[in-house]
Amino acid sequence: MSIDPEDPRPPFQQVAASLRAAILTRKLEPGKQLPSGAELARTYGVARMTVQQAIRLLRDEGLVVSQQGRGVFVRERTSRPAGLRPHIDRAFSAKKVTIDFAGFGGETLHGALQEPLDKVREGRLSPESIRIRILVPDLSVPLGLPVRADTLSDDPEVRKRMRRIMLRYTQGIEDVVHELENLGLVHNAAVSTRVYSVAPMFKLYIINGQEAFFGYYPVKENTVPIGKEKVEIFDLMGRDATLFHHASDEDPESMSSQYIAQSQMWFDSIWQNVSREREE
Repeated sequence: MSIDPEDPRPPFQQVAASLRAAILTRKLEPGKQLPSGAELARTYGVARMTVQQAIRLLRDEGLVVSQQGRGVFVRERTSRPAGLRPHIDRAFSAKKVTIDFAGFGGETLHGALQEPLDKVREGRLSPESIRIRILVPDLSVPLGLPVRADTLSDDPEVRKRMRRIMLRYTQGIEDVVHELENLGLVHNAAVSTRVYSVAPMFKLYIINGQEAFFGYYPVKENTVPIGKEKVEIFDLMGRDATLFHHASDEDPESMSSQYIAQSQMWFDSIWQNVSREREE
């Protein structure tokens, strides 16, 4: 698969065009690792520098990401919440695991953590430390959402129900992570949950400072049980949120690297300045 000497385009553009076609036709599927630079140079009969120029072009187009020490991967453009699981599972292969989550209740995070935590318990994964920070709304005070559908007004009983659900998942995460430390399977484990007085319109996961998943909460009418009656509310539907995936690469000026840096800056600013420890 050598380049065409009759093609007026520079060799790096020809290599980029070939790889671009493979990506767009899904011969190279999202998440798949590209061959090494040396392999691509042999395949196309060009210099390594030419391959690097081609990869840089594809990266600028948002088609691939270069992960330091791992290689070049086809970008996972979008994914459903279930796509979060393998990334969190892979994150636990690192010695130091860090996860920052901002959202409504933590249900998806709770589910995505179960498999890697089980692997740690079984000795199949052995991180030295785990640090998870959870940022959720303060449901002890009125918020813009959720609200009753009939009046668009706050309902303390609706908030109490949502708070019970939030506590179920956040406390569940705290319990299972701290158990690993108590069993001596992890040297240091910390889970902190803070609340702030804003109804979140999106969910954000920052994984090991290298990957971010971001998605908007659709607001939909939902029927929930309050006591013995059914109440119609406008609710934030986390399970219906489409997550967009970003992975940092070797270029700190790339769109994905900057996105993750700005997401981390936003999370830290809320965590440090306008949030407080959750009350039981």
